[in-house]
Amino acid sequence: MSRFTAADFEPLPPQPAAAAESFSEAPPLWRVLFADIRACLALLVVVSVLLGAFMGPLLWPQSPATQWLSQISSGPTPARSVELVDDETVWRGPARPPHTLVVLQATTTQVRLGWPVLPAAHRYRVYRSDGGVGLGIPLAEVNHHWYVDRLQLREQDYRYVVVPVTAAGDTLEPMQVTAVPTLTLGRFEAELLGLPVVENRVELPAHPLGTDALGRDMLARVLHGARTSMLVGLSAPLLFITLGAFYGAAAGLLGGWVDNVLMRFADFVVALPFLLFMILFRVAMGIESGESGLFPMVLAMVLLSWPSAARLVRGQVLQLRGSAFVLSARMAGAGNFYLIRRHLLPNVVPLLLVSLSFAIPQAIFTEALLSFIGMGVVPPTPSWGSMCNEGIRSMLTHPHELLVPALAISMTVLAFNMLGDALRDAMDVQVRRGER
Repeated sequence: MSRFTAADFEPLPPQPAAAAESFSEAPPLWRVLFADIRACLALLVVVSVLLGAFMGPLLWPQSPATQWLSQISSGPTPARSVELVDDETVWRGPARPPHTLVVLQATTTQVRLGWPVLPAAHRYRVYRSDGGVGLGIPLAEVNHHWYVDRLQLREQDYRYVVVPVTAAGDTLEPMQVTAVPTLTLGRFEAELLGLPVVENRVELPAHPLGTDALGRDMLARVLHGARTSMLVGLSAPLLFITLGAFYGAAAGLLGGWVDNVLMRFADFVVALPFLLFMILFRVAMGIESGESGLFPMVLAMVLLSWPSAARLVRGQVLQLRGSAFVLSARMAGAGNFYLIRRHLLPNVVPLLLVSLSFAIPQAIFTEALLSFIGMGVVPPTPSWGSMCNEGIRSMLTHPHELLVPALAISMTVLAFNMLGDALRDAMDVQVRRGER
């Protein structure tokens, strides 16, 4: 029997400092994320969007379908108390004609004008201008010395011009005056909205982002539209990335002809047109034009978007299936499904999280685009894409109706992309060890 002495054992040479540092523990993932200012800002935006989407009615209780007819396409307005007026009031002009063109009443319900009776005038043409030069838009041609304007009045300056016309058709010296209507509410609208009346006044809520062309609160519609975008943006990527992860893991683990067949099928799915299949799904489900196509959209995303995740997971599994812990599990009698669930997928979860963070903004943008062209969510259901479609019609006159949902889409997509970049860097071993 051989004997060993102390001389037979030589001490190992000391490890270099760089090698010793390479085995140092990496800082926690959350610490790396919070050290990046971009990640913090992106996370703040993402959390705000999620809170607005799932707690919108609690944060802002206004209904996105309520129409404030007296505040159509208005800008940001605070909450205020306004006077209640009768809608069907009949006015026959002032008791005595004034000496010049005057504004007898100026509210957003009606503007009453009066002017002197000219002996040479046979009739009078009334014009209104929001500013600029010229007479403005023609309102009416009357043969009396008064006029009531009820045409879409707002809280802004109006210039009224009255042109006397002789019996021969000649025009006389025009008269003009400026009116600044104050906000009032008609009794019919107050009853329609169910507003309580106190001393002939009603309380109007605030509209921090203004209203759209139908008088609906923009903030309420943006919050409820975020619910639609988040529903599609979170559910579809989670489903097709999960499907692609198991598909790619099976292809990489089995290998051989099975891997070849599975990946060729994935290549075939990549070549399928998304929009065409979504239209086919709508037809197959009996969804007609003008009806919401949310479910066909999610179904088309899930069935046609999983190959990218499958390729990513397959590449990682091909590297991991020859590792020691996988071979040991095989020798212990572990099956393929157990290996995928227990050993392979947990090692590719970081890559899947990064892929998910980039797939979410792509799904949000896809939903907005399809809703914009009328293939996704359709009105009156709020959606950022359909809101952009409605706002583009009044882009030149009321740009906030387009800018508000467009900024919501842009900020959300940018935040998720920035968060994905930060998450990818934080999961990089070299970055987490401070070597970059």
